[in-house]
Amino acid sequence: MTNLYDFTVKTQEGQDFPLANYKGKLVLVVNTATKCGLTPQYQALQELYDAYHAKGFEILDFPCNQFLNQAPGDAQEINQFCSLTYHTTFPRFAKVNVNGKDAEPLFTWLKEEKSGPLGKAIEWNFAKFLISPDGQVIERYSAKSDPKVIEQQLKVFLD
Repeated sequence: MTNLYDFTVKTQEGQDFPLANYKGKLVLVVNTATKCGLTPQYQALQELYDAYHAKGFEILDFPCNQFLNQAPGDAQEINQFCSLTYHTTFPRFAKVNVNGKDAEPLFTWLKEEKSGPLGKAIEWNFAKFLISPDGQVIERYSAKSDPKVIEQQLKVFLD
């Protein structure tokens, strides 16, 4: 059975990064954008990360420019924006596509595991997938879902 740890993604520097590095962690995978109406969700995501990271929670940030080019810029520009505006400290990976024939394999798997508002397709930036410590998808949250709704699930696994 496929799980999160079967995937390798690219770092912002273009290096392979095995997600097996997160074995045993509760992981939230999010496709993000810096010029989106939902970009302020970075603040709530960082608050969750601050509150639960020490207990075994990780957020994996995948910038995505597929939706109206709302993630322009290179890795340095995206990092600078996120660090200065929202003080994010969770890991950010290379920009990806989440839908279509060029979709990142990780996101193809995530969509197969849990449908969302548009079925298998990801509807917009800030779609969120919560992954259990054993690498299985627990829940999919829509782009419009406030990250704070995830906190109840975090407490179940981490408190």
